Amino acid sequence: MSRIAKKPIELPAGTEVTISGQSVSVKGKNGSISMDLHDTVAIQQEGNVLTLSPKNESAVAMTGTMRSLVNNMVVGASQGFEKKLELIGVGYRAQAQGNTLNLTLGFSHPVNYAVPEGITVETPSQTEILVKGIDKQKVGQVSAEIRAYRPPEPYKGKGVRYSDEYVIRKEAKKK
Repeated sequence: MSRIAKKPIELPAGTEVTISGQSVSVKGKNGSISMDLHDTVAIQQEGNVLTLSPKNESAVAMTGTMRSLVNNMVVGASQGFEKKLELIGVGYRAQAQGNTLNLTLGFSHPVNYAVPEGITVETPSQTEILVKGIDKQKVGQVSAEIRAYRPPEPYKGKGVRYSDEYVIRKEAKKK
């Protein structure tokens, strides 16, 4: 069996897991999230430890995948996920108003991004965006959609980038 699938998932204090058939729901201090497991994967709860196992020998890889998804649900419900974006460029600004993110990215028009349900967007400064939520996939998707409006370009480095992203700079064309 894969090394990831063999690792048990430890539940932190204050986190409840409900298993009914192939449906798993996790409730923690940040909220609740649920998911249906693949048919070839079985889940057991013993105290505050979850273990996943394949129902047949061909489902070993799927067991590792489901274990990672359930672990992300547990971490999201207890701690949450966050991605930080930076705006680099003259006049590039961001402002969060309710569930709308207003971006000024050097276009002739402002960009208004409607934030999906379950995600919160904060702007600690005009050039920083914090995307937070309990669903890791949703947080990454929203961050990628915001970054896609103006990805960083290699000559001046202007654009929207992740805080830990390194942009390889190119030299300008020589005569």
